[in-house]
Amino acid sequence: MQIRVLAAGILTLALAGPMTAQAPQLSNAVRPFVKHGEPVIILNNARVIDGTGSPARENQSIVIRDGNIAAVGAAATVKPPDGAIAIDLAGKTVIPGLVMFHEHLYYPSGGSVYAQLGQSFSRLYLAGGVTTMRTGGNVNGVMDIKLKQEIEAGRQPGPDIDATAPYLNGPNSFLQMHGLKDAADARKQVAYWADMGATSLKAYMNITRAQLGAAVEEAHKRGIKVTGHLCSVTYSEAADLGIDNLEHGFFASTDFVEGKKPDECPGQGAGQRTVATLDENSEPFKALVKKLVDRKVALTSTLTVFETFTPGRPKPPGLEVLVTPLRELYERSFTRVSADTQSNYAKLFPNGMKLERAFVRAGGTLIAGTDPTGSGGV
Repeated sequence: MQIRVLAAGILTLALAGPMTAQAPQLSNAVRPFVKHGEPVIILNNARVIDGTGSPARENQSIVIRDGNIAAVGAAATVKPPDGAIAIDLAGKTVIPGLVMFHEHLYYPSGGSVYAQLGQSFSRLYLAGGVTTMRTGGNVNGVMDIKLKQEIEAGRQPGPDIDATAPYLNGPNSFLQMHGLKDAADARKQVAYWADMGATSLKAYMNITRAQLGAAVEEAHKRGIKVTGHLCSVTYSEAADLGIDNLEHGFFASTDFVEGKKPDECPGQGAGQRTVATLDENSEPFKALVKKLVDRKVALTSTLTVFETFTPGRPKPPGLEVLVTPLRELYERSFTRVSADTQSNYAKLFPNGMKLERAFVRAGGTLIAGTDPTGSGGV
């Protein structure tokens, strides 16, 4: 058990695997990050925000037994278990550990190159209250999977990781991405990375319908879910192919691009221009939402990354964790974005939020992630 104190005085309970007799022996690299590892702990006098939207509750006690929350209630009504270690949290707030669905262990380092920063990023996520995360695609291959395994074995600190395999993409200009040749290649890649230990998959912008369908079928045989940041394949087509999840809300949808050719990406900008003016009450949009809801396709909201492209938004906090060249790179980008008042994002960002809310109102499953890519700053 790790009790992390955040900058705002908020605490989050981060479980480094189940604390049972079979729990791994923590290495010397992990021990400094674990303040309390006793089997029974009671947290007293805490303010609790449970994440359901209910008001915060004051003077609460939380009993944790073998890594699981066993009881929560008013301090006066919760009896301390025999042998429990008591921790006074007066003046502190406890929240559930954050479960984030579009995360990365790499960061933009200029041009189209992404630096792999697994060790530092996993610790930053944990420090920020994230206890479970899905890496929404990786550009290294082995590191995400190996880091997941090292954390589970108690040899590295970090949140539980749902490790995504390298992107499933068609021919592309990213030097760190394989380009799928055909549907057979898609199946082969899924099988290989599943055998290597990947626990989720992500399709990318230039994949074809045949490749995506083959990947989804192969993944589902193995009990693995598939998400996608799409462009060449529309959301509607992906839903028909059985995809489980779509990334970036509706920001990556090309369903409404006039004259879009099958299996061709018309450019992310083309799709976003249609989304910027898309009416949430229009019949085409409502029909797409209904299909996604009926097929149980979840959407991942990644507003944090799109906010960095939107003029008039505040500069994000936490830039001090970046090395000087990366901080300066982002600050130059922030200055350019702030000055571009005619940017499509001035309309796209607020309308994208409306569309996500409409999806939820219609019964859709909306999950969240930060996506620390773009031009940095997340």
